[in-house]
Amino acid sequence: MISPFYRNLKNAIRIHIFKTNIETKLDVDMLQLLFSSNRSIINWSVDLEDIDNVLRIEASKNLSENEIITQLNLIGFSCEELD
Repeated sequence: MISPFYRNLKNAIRIHIFKTNIETKLDVDMLQLLFSSNRSIINWSVDLEDIDNVLRIEASKNLSENEIITQLNLIGFSCEELD
């Protein structure tokens, strides 16, 4: 049985997965600066070994894919949602 606390937390989190052109540790460091100032982002990671350089973001439900894409585009990265 799932506790009510966990159920509420699970319902409040959304996972976003993107294909990006993030390629280096320096790129990841730039993301760290961007994402650390966004309180809606709970956790994130980039798989630099994947051909799509997958960015995975766990965020509150109020952060949309378009907001993430716009933020990344503003600092020079391409980003598109993976289905």
